[in-house]
Amino acid sequence: MVRDTRIDPEVEVLWEDFHAEVNVPSEQLRTWLLTRGSGEESFSPNPDLDLPQPGREILKVLNKRKVDLTPEDIEVMQEAVERIRELMDAKPKRGNADDEWRHSLLDLGHDPLVER
Repeated sequence: MVRDTRIDPEVEVLWEDFHAEVNVPSEQLRTWLLTRGSGEESFSPNPDLDLPQPGREILKVLNKRKVDLTPEDIEVMQEAVERIRELMDAKPKRGNADDEWRHSLLDLGHDPLVER
């Protein structure tokens, strides 16, 4: 069955921007978030519930098709793109050697060490 669903042109652009800024594959992001979310505590029976925000929401969007996006997904994508760009614009003097800055980006699915 073919869906006759038209995607809003603004959503098309946002989709492209989101996937350009979120440059970490979904499985790598999930692994990173599980590591970050574990802290000193052990994993719960359902580790997805322990994934830190907003990474958990970003991961959900990464696993969706464009035609399945909800208004909430679109908001997550907008916020992720904006936050990643803000962090990249505020790159510290130590650059990629600044673990706090880099980890903040990784939490959003962006690895500044990955070349575009």
